[in-house]
Amino acid sequence: MLDLATLLEDSARRYPERDALVLGKARQTYAQFDAYSNRIAHLLVSRGVEPGDKVALSCPNVLEFPIVYYGILKAGGVVVPLNILLKGREIAYHLADSEAKLYFCFEGSPELPIAEYAIAGFEQSERCSSLIVISAESGAPSSILGVETLGEALASVSGTETPAAAVVREPTDTAVILYTSGTTGKPKGAELTHSNMVLNALSTNRLFESVPSRHERYLLTLPLFHSFGQTVTMNAGICVGATLVLMPRFDATAALEIMEREKISVFAGVPTMYWGLLGVLDEVVESGVDVETVAQNMRCAISGGAALPVEILTQFKERFGVQILEGYGLSETSPLALFSDPESDPRPGSIGVPIWGVEARLVDDSWSTITGPDEVGELAIRGHNVMKGYFNRPDATAEVMCDGWFRTGDLARVDTDGSYYIVDRAKDMIVRGGFNVYPREIEEVLLTHPAVSLVAVVGVPDTSLGEEVVAFVIREPSEEISESDLVEWSREQMAAYKYPRRIEFVPSLPMTATGKILKRELNQEFSMAGGDR
Repeated sequence: MLDLATLLEDSARRYPERDALVLGKARQTYAQFDAYSNRIAHLLVSRGVEPGDKVALSCPNVLEFPIVYYGILKAGGVVVPLNILLKGREIAYHLADSEAKLYFCFEGSPELPIAEYAIAGFEQSERCSSLIVISAESGAPSSILGVETLGEALASVSGTETPAAAVVREPTDTAVILYTSGTTGKPKGAELTHSNMVLNALSTNRLFESVPSRHERYLLTLPLFHSFGQTVTMNAGICVGATLVLMPRFDATAALEIMEREKISVFAGVPTMYWGLLGVLDEVVESGVDVETVAQNMRCAISGGAALPVEILTQFKERFGVQILEGYGLSETSPLALFSDPESDPRPGSIGVPIWGVEARLVDDSWSTITGPDEVGELAIRGHNVMKGYFNRPDATAEVMCDGWFRTGDLARVDTDGSYYIVDRAKDMIVRGGFNVYPREIEEVLLTHPAVSLVAVVGVPDTSLGEEVVAFVIREPSEEISESDLVEWSREQMAAYKYPRRIEFVPSLPMTATGKILKRELNQEFSMAGGDR
């Protein structure tokens, strides 16, 4: 039965006493996890949630996220996870656009102050009938006047061990609506079916060689409201009865300490997380973390969400002895679509080959297939992972889908062995004097310089060339280099139309909650400054 809720129910039946969720000193077994989710389902039904109703969830990586997530599914509802960094106006938009009937919101700490934004968003939404706050102190009343906490709401629900009246959903029914980032307009909700989500979780475990007979221990640093963390770590882990160790906010030093203490065997992250881990290794060794033990326990490391620089991949293999497996996908593809072939030699820079049951090809603007070796085209995907469509947006769906194929907006090439390589985002490509410049290629080269720790390359308007190449660089702490020296070095390494004419040294780069570098903010900051320092 391709019902996403059965992943939890099956593991609770197989491993009732195994730790399922861990956060600091708090631990829940699979039996407790399942029972708590049942109570959530009873609560939702008592509040009038019917099969197919949408229920929104704003929550960091704490125990309640997976509990509420699976409770919504058990009630037959559709989960609408929301980015915890959204403000009131944005939350109101998402609640209205998704037609959410009820809204769960985490009552934030000083690091995650989202409760006040959430209440503002709720007040502006006409469809939502209830706002339930997930409080750090489950029994305490909410600090927001007139709003009940999850603990208060559950007090009226009896039968903690009584199974919920499970609502069986069809494989083609929507399980989750994931909102895109909306870089080119208002965010759109990708409708992912139960079949999409279950098969992607199963495919993930097939690639990672994760099986129920082996007790895996995952570190969940990726935000669970995002498709990568949701499928590749949470759902895939639950599917095999793994112990999920949650981390509400990524911190490289704390992550390595947790890896040692909890004997983490599977780690998934975005490139900036791997960059962060490598950057604190010497520091954590001095503080007593046994990095060798961390390396011995780690069986699998996965990167996705953005292109992984080859330099980071190489350094991680040298320090941990683990080859990072690189995957590729989007919210619209559940997300996993391509992945490193575990049976082939590593190909640094490649996102791998299509996973089982998925096809890929390169297309031009008219959907014609590009077949020439190493030619660049837009990557298109077809398979069990592709979304049903954008919720209530048939025109937007038609723009990106044709005969089951979904065009990703990413430019790629494929080698003679069928391995794909992302060249860049179609929207990020720079056209300088009529030549196409791919920022990722420039970034890869700059990262080989010993003084460059992290870099983001963008195109900025130029009156004579159309666009000019600018690199925003974080220096290695122990290195010094001037702008002119790095520009000169780049000129020697790259073709004349490629190398950056401007270098901006910065202390940090703007990032999303999932660790992706926000290049559009760099463009905006540069434009607002008039191109001046």
